[in-house]
Amino acid sequence: MLLEALTPAAAEPEVTRPDPEKLVEGDPVHTTWNVEDDNGLYCGIWQSTPGAWRAVYEEWEYCRILTGRAVIEGDDGSRLEVGPGDAFVLRPGFSGIWRVLETLRKDYVILYR
Repeated sequence: MLLEALTPAAAEPEVTRPDPEKLVEGDPVHTTWNVEDDNGLYCGIWQSTPGAWRAVYEEWEYCRILTGRAVIEGDDGSRLEVGPGDAFVLRPGFSGIWRVLETLRKDYVILYR
């Protein structure tokens, strides 16, 4: 399809949890509706229930928060609080903690180079 709405109905959901060695607190459940998977380019919708985990990015990612709240804390001391309507970019080399405070849903575009 050459034109497609970005909604959960556009893809089968994949349900995962953070790897146990990356878990910081809680028992977050991640649901991903990956609408595009083309040669290192991905886009879709991602949701997480509350909790915190360590993340290391090798990829570039653009995110826009649809619902919920989170705090992203970089190992370099950076900190970003996000909520509905906020958009941001995570670049390769980022490492830190994703802390979801309220069930969060975002749309995303990921590029592996």
